[in-house]
Amino acid sequence: MGVIHVTDRQGQRHTLECVEGWRVMEIIRDWGLPIEGVCGGACECATCHVFIAKDWVEKLDPATDEEEDQLDTVITHPTSRLSCQIIWTPDLDGLELTLAPANG
Repeated sequence: MGVIHVTDRQGQRHTLECVEGWRVMEIIRDWGLPIEGVCGGACECATCHVFIAKDWVEKLDPATDEEEDQLDTVITHPTSRLSCQIIWTPDLDGLELTLAPANG
């Protein structure tokens, strides 16, 4: 088991234990942080939008065209990703991210 570090919308940092194979959105949601994930991980909304720490961007698989299409519906940052499209593996132990504003 490993961890991710999530900074919430108030700037508070949370260290969350992870289970391999879970979507990062599910991990964040199941630890009770305010992330919607309305579509449940189907890449049909952008309510799980996060900003990945710059040091981690290159360690993730690139966003798919489908994910990029959903990101086009919100105000993005250069490191924007949908957390439902990131599957946690031990290679991502220590992943750092920040929850995007609720309206974008």
